[in-house]
Amino acid sequence: MIGGAERGRRLRAPRGLRTRPTADRVREALFDILGPAIRGKRVLDLFAGTGAVGIEALSRGAARAVFVERDREALRALRANLAALGLDRARARVVAGNALAALRALARSEGPFDLVFVDPPYAGDLAARAVAALAGGTLLAAGARVVVQHSTKAALPASAGALRADETRRFGESALTFFRAEG
Repeated sequence: MIGGAERGRRLRAPRGLRTRPTADRVREALFDILGPAIRGKRVLDLFAGTGAVGIEALSRGAARAVFVERDREALRALRANLAALGLDRARARVVAGNALAALRALARSEGPFDLVFVDPPYAGDLAARAVAALAGGTLLAAGARVVVQHSTKAALPASAGALRADETRRFGESALTFFRAEG
């Protein structure tokens, strides 16, 4: 972990290349930008992998995080990480399944969220599809932030529904694009 109550703790990750954990420097930049505004927020970590981003948010004072992941090995690592850190169901929930398909059910059972982190596989158009799905639903609180990690080669819309892109930061081949929900 980069900061917060769990600073210095190491997270378990599956072997191989199927899961691409968010690099420490990217995670550090993300939370430097978000700052103390994370405290008390409800967080959704889509395409969660090991859960590093959502767990970092909890470590820095987020009230609750919901993690959505479909890969079995990543799910095992995610659940082991939550257990090792003593994060119970009151603060963390894991949803096993397709991230985009889970959004409608989450809007009914968990929403609205103040911060959504989206980190899909770089191949394909999942990042843009996730932005569109989030913009078209009732999952976001007013003023919510959506942060998409994507390849620098991927094009994301400047806006979708009530979501407007504020800025994009580049880190080698990766980028973070920050959206804000207006209204």
